[in-house]
Amino acid sequence: MLRGFCLSGSVLCQAAGGTAWPGNEGGSTLVLCAYMLLIECFSVPRSQLPLSLSRILLQVPSEKILRAEKGLRNAILARAPHMIRDRKYHLKTYRQCCVGTELVDWLLQQSSCVHSRAHAVGMWQVLLEEGVLNHVDHELNFQDKYLFYRFLDDEEEDAVLPSDDDKHEAEEELQETLLILSQIGPDALMRMILRKPPGQRTAEDLEIIYDELLHIKALSHLSNTVSWLSHVLCVFAFYISVFNQGEEGTSWYIIQKGSVNVVIYGKGVVCTLHEGDDFGKLALVNDAPRAASIVLREDNCHFLRVDKEDFNRILRDVEANTVRLKEHDQDVLVLQKSLRPSSHGNIPAHFKYTVMSGSPEKILEHLLETMRLDIHFFDPDPALDDFVLMHCVFMPISQLCPALLASQGSEQERLDYSVASKRRVLSLALRWATLQGHHLLEDDTALSFVGVRSIHKHTHAGIESLTTSLHRDLISVSQSNFLSLLCLSMCLVLLKVYCSDHTYTTLRVPVLATGREVTAAVADKLGSTEELLLINLSNPLAEQEGPSTGSMSSFELMSSKDLACQMTQYDWELFSCVHEYELVYHTFGRQAYRRSTANLELFLKRFNQVQLWVVTEVCLCGTLSKRVQLLKKFIKIAAHCREFKNLNSFFAIIMGMCNPAVSRLSQTWEKLPSKFKKFYAEFESLLDPSRNHRAYRLTVAKMEPPIIPFMPLLIKDMTFTHEGNKTFIDGLVNFEKMVSSLVVLTLFPPPSDAEVSPASKNPQEVRNYVRQLNVIDNQRTLSQLSFILEPRRS
Repeated sequence: MLRGFCLSGSVLCQAAGGTAWPGNEGGSTLVLCAYMLLIECFSVPRSQLPLSLSRILLQVPSEKILRAEKGLRNAILARAPHMIRDRKYHLKTYRQCCVGTELVDWLLQQSSCVHSRAHAVGMWQVLLEEGVLNHVDHELNFQDKYLFYRFLDDEEEDAVLPSDDDKHEAEEELQETLLILSQIGPDALMRMILRKPPGQRTAEDLEIIYDELLHIKALSHLSNTVSWLSHVLCVFAFYISVFNQGEEGTSWYIIQKGSVNVVIYGKGVVCTLHEGDDFGKLALVNDAPRAASIVLREDNCHFLRVDKEDFNRILRDVEANTVRLKEHDQDVLVLQKSLRPSSHGNIPAHFKYTVMSGSPEKILEHLLETMRLDIHFFDPDPALDDFVLMHCVFMPISQLCPALLASQGSEQERLDYSVASKRRVLSLALRWATLQGHHLLEDDTALSFVGVRSIHKHTHAGIESLTTSLHRDLISVSQSNFLSLLCLSMCLVLLKVYCSDHTYTTLRVPVLATGREVTAAVADKLGSTEELLLINLSNPLAEQEGPSTGSMSSFELMSSKDLACQMTQYDWELFSCVHEYELVYHTFGRQAYRRSTANLELFLKRFNQVQLWVVTEVCLCGTLSKRVQLLKKFIKIAAHCREFKNLNSFFAIIMGMCNPAVSRLSQTWEKLPSKFKKFYAEFESLLDPSRNHRAYRLTVAKMEPPIIPFMPLLIKDMTFTHEGNKTFIDGLVNFEKMVSSLVVLTLFPPPSDAEVSPASKNPQEVRNYVRQLNVIDNQRTLSQLSFILEPRRS
């Protein structure tokens, strides 16, 4: 029906002297009128309209976008008036136009919130979709090319130029305007790419689609299939319903924007689906009618769609590129062929078979057989590293070590084969020791395996060298863990120790203090010579006794850059002590492994401490003018933390300023200079959780290591992947999940003081201050202090 009508619309336009959509205004109007006739007279559902037409029929520019268009036009006329002028092309004059490439260049120069040329294209596409920026020939997609575009205010012959006041106002509001567009631009870019016919999508288009799809819940377990989907997905808008129960299944859908109800006749609404969920797959797999109706819960929902033919072809392609190894008629290893980009620019991408699932023994056997012996164990080998770091989930050490010994070959086999097998096992053991560190030394089975004589029974120079290297490496990784223990031992926490007469005393002890050491410290403080008995030692990470006065007088004279530098140095010390295994234990359940995650907890505690430091200092500052200075100081420190790529403290400071006890202080925020308000608005936008924290991910993607990441989001990603995917499928280890779950914290040499910040006049004073932050960690107390500063307005 739709295809036939599109053809008829084209014929109607041409008969009227117009062109098919998109075309000139006369042809476009006729097509729109024809569509309206179908809607009103022939009951054609709006859901069958192409996205471009349904948008124009039902949407007018919002006040926010109209204001953005006016602001951008006036800012360009204020800063670069030569960009908007009459232009000639092929003997034809186009009035008051801009060039697409120049518009992209200009955006990139205005703000750091514009991450790339593609991001800028998406921002201009927002204006194009809303009709406040138009291509001179009415093209629907903005392009970073020498093409002419005209602002809505320049459409009229006698367009009014902005006054000096208009220009000044536009420049004042420019950063806020760019921030708004930067947040919604990526969605517009995605829609623009998905509207292109699959054959016209460029490699950059496919990469943008691929990156976006990886963060969609419905596709989280299909990482190797996403690249195929990038070629065939389309975007559609619906306004009433998507399909009805009993209809033929023609497509699979993923919700990109909005939500829907799943309705079954006689039962009503059985569930609600939201952004990232999918539906419609069952009818395609079973080749059966739709089992339910999908009804929209809100207007203008957007969906990614894969048609039945493409869906079946992808399934066939995936199955054709899948190799299954069977033993006794049972699958024991499943491999899938996929295109892997090269880590070296001069080597082209290549196809490689990756492990999707298998029994633990077969996965290990495959990795050993395909191991390259011509590379050093420090060289990256993603498959081996994934196995070494995740084996504890599906193959405990008690099972791994015997399997490694059995993989070395027997005495009866040829010597060269046996030696090669032993070299592979030793190479894996070296990688294991390097990545696992002191965790390997804590397990008796692992220590027994390292010292077992059968590992180097053959007197071969290569084997002896590897074995010596293995023992030397174990010693070095043990020494490297000393920093972790040192950091913990230096960290003091406050304990409340209650006596039998219901009195209590407080004392500071190291976080690793034993019960005996706590008892001795209490006896010393009480001056008691009696034998004391410690009944119970609760969690030493107890809440602090907060300060009663702020410390602004101490740190207001310290340079914001020096404070950020010392915070970064301290955060790096804590972060570099966090082992990947702690993330695995934290995500998959600490009780299952009975191992400590103390370093991770200490790093997370530091995040909370910095956040509370901001709130505490503001709430203990009784003078309005000084509170304003405090906000300015924290914004400066946050800016320097971001400059040093310390996202942990950066986000902690911004979240502290977002705390209700601080954000409600309207009188304080009103006095903050507009320059700092703009900085804060830009920083706050990076906390936006929409589109799976895309603003944060785009920022991180532009940074070169070393980076101190926003740890809570890393943990959220791992938890999301773990809970959304089974660990075992049909009795086989879901190894694809292990690869997706793993967040490898690649540690780089920490930046030196000289690299991060110029020499400080009082480095030790600043260092001591940032390492001993005294905070109030009770939200109720902070809120009460906030209301004392600025009572509720009646």
